[in-house]
Amino acid sequence: MKADNYTALRADRIWLTAENCRIDEFRALVERRTDPGDYPFASAILENLPVYDAAPIREAARQPRARRELMAEWVEAMTTGPGAVVLRGAFDDLDVVDRVSEHFRAMIAEEKAAGTGGGDHFAKPGANDRVWNALEKLCLRDPETFAAYYGNEILALVCEAWLGPGYQVTSQVNSVNPGGAAQSAHRDYHLGFQTAAEIEHYPVHVHRLSPMLTLQGAVAHCDMPTETGPTLYLPYSQAYLPGYLATGLPEFKAYFAANHVQLPLKKGDAAFFNPALFHAAGQNRTRDVRRMANLLQVSSAYGRAMESVDRARLCNALYPALAQMLDEGRIDRGAASRAIAAAAEGYSFPTNLDRDPPVGGLAPETQQALFLRALSEGWDPHAFDAALEAQALGKLA
Repeated sequence: MKADNYTALRADRIWLTAENCRIDEFRALVERRTDPGDYPFASAILENLPVYDAAPIREAARQPRARRELMAEWVEAMTTGPGAVVLRGAFDDLDVVDRVSEHFRAMIAEEKAAGTGGGDHFAKPGANDRVWNALEKLCLRDPETFAAYYGNEILALVCEAWLGPGYQVTSQVNSVNPGGAAQSAHRDYHLGFQTAAEIEHYPVHVHRLSPMLTLQGAVAHCDMPTETGPTLYLPYSQAYLPGYLATGLPEFKAYFAANHVQLPLKKGDAAFFNPALFHAAGQNRTRDVRRMANLLQVSSAYGRAMESVDRARLCNALYPALAQMLDEGRIDRGAASRAIAAAAEGYSFPTNLDRDPPVGGLAPETQQALFLRALSEGWDPHAFDAALEAQALGKLA
């Protein structure tokens, strides 16, 4: 009996479930105050978050020892600390910010006219104006402005602090229009883009690992007083291990609504945070301000496989064989699913969210899901090949 109890307890430690989320445990983690003594490089602690002025940051970055000490401070702020850092004056050349904003507004207008773009993972479609893959679009439109903008030393410093060298930057523009509603509280990429049912299939060490693979950030492209709806944060919420499962639960939503913090930003300010921090874009309560931010999602260089595999080619070869084997009873559905898992791509990303938007969920259909659907519905190989090719084309930049 003792062994049975131990194995059950171990399973509960490794496999997190929504039903085991406890609001009292969550409250005990997040209801603490940030000690200014822990963040000597910060100029202030506002709303429980450390706030840094750009000039002393740039000065520290020029001194090797101070640079490492500053980066270490940011890492602890985003892991065991409040989960976010605010960088005032991250861009000292506001002309560059304005030039980029002009391109972003042009992209929004062009995509609206073409009937493309838009959508949002955590808000009603149409509430905001979105530009997906704004990084690539900006570079192709104006390489010199791109270089001036992304040559920013403070952005690079915080990315290297969290991810080390070799990181990959992506960017999505979010313009919350007058009257635009707030997003729902959430965590972000990777596990944050899965449903609770999917998340429960991932062991606890993946819950710990997921936030370490990505850094979330936002650059303010206009002044953002609180009435425009700058991001809402719940400091220290990244420390709650089953938090990816908790964000959708009513008691956690209510707690976030009652206890979040919100800092106004000026044009050129930036904020970076652990993607496991509970957060949401705020409501724009103004009548005439289009609150625009460049959302940065920076990924670890290590989040990739060792070998490049042409998985579409594998699927083309495997589909007719599996269909025949199933028809003749030489393989069962379980074994077929396992073979598909080895051959086909099981993750929705990276993709082109203009052409491959999430429909009916947080993420687009995977190659594996398409394969399983085709088998279940009895498609002929030519129909499957055509659907596979269309899916692959939709993911291209």
